[in-house]
Amino acid sequence: MDEYMERKVEEIYGKTIRRRAPVRNPRVAKRILEDEYKLVVDEKTITLVYAAFYNGRPVLFEGPPGTGKTEIGQALLELWSGKEPFILPCSENYDEYRVIGDFHPLIAMKKGFTEESFIPRPILSALILDTGVLIDEIRRSSEEFQNMVLDIIDKRRIIVPELKKLFKAKGLGFQVIFTSNPEDIGQNELSDAFLRRVVRIEFSYPRRELEERIVNMRTLDKPSLPAGTVNYMVRVIDILRQSNILYKPGTSDLVEWGRLAQLVAKILGKEKVEIDDAVEAAYAVLVKRPEDADTVESVLSRERDESLAG
Repeated sequence: MDEYMERKVEEIYGKTIRRRAPVRNPRVAKRILEDEYKLVVDEKTITLVYAAFYNGRPVLFEGPPGTGKTEIGQALLELWSGKEPFILPCSENYDEYRVIGDFHPLIAMKKGFTEESFIPRPILSALILDTGVLIDEIRRSSEEFQNMVLDIIDKRRIIVPELKKLFKAKGLGFQVIFTSNPEDIGQNELSDAFLRRVVRIEFSYPRRELEERIVNMRTLDKPSLPAGTVNYMVRVIDILRQSNILYKPGTSDLVEWGRLAQLVAKILGKEKVEIDDAVEAAYAVLVKRPEDADTVESVLSRERDESLAG
């Protein structure tokens, strides 16, 4: 590894990323994810991710939005390497210059195309720092970008021709997790070659009981969210997912709804969140498209009446 570039990457990124002791035991990781990160992750999922990492394979988290793909991926990469990972939200404009590195035009004019004028970008920096990369919404990138990243992962090295330099991964910390929502519009298909080379893990909406637990873990302590109010919110979310609305709310939307309902209740001077407080907060979170408003209102009203009657 080139010492100059190591120092440069450390100066740019090293002081800003979180560090901790690596955790590569799935059972221990599961407990830490729940206690510290407030994430509920099945031990089998953690084991599969870690097995892929030991085998030098990238992982693809695929499923609907709001199911924790990005947050869980980020946390697992951090536990695995002991360092905060780089996050790349994909676009079709991504190429090697945006993710590996490019030359600063003014410095290059003065000093030429050298290491001094070269600006390392996230994937090269992650390889040098021996940490992970989470590439979000990989379907929004080009096939050329996907192939480039897979080649880097396979060979665990990056060549920068302009510098005549070869940078190699120095440990197991450099790993990659992709996320994808296959139902999203305006994106590209993943090639068979890409799918053959990744370990795919499917994400789905949690069971109602688990979703209630997640809400209780991730909302504020006060005002309290009574079990009846949480049950009402989870029922509404579940019904909306099965309806014909365009925006299907995920678990992250449910948590956001719970927090906003708590703040509404707090402003009103209440010690606990009532169903009416949840209704008051619902539209700001659940109605993302005007055409969905009537359906959301109907479900909120019907389930409210049923809860209060019961």
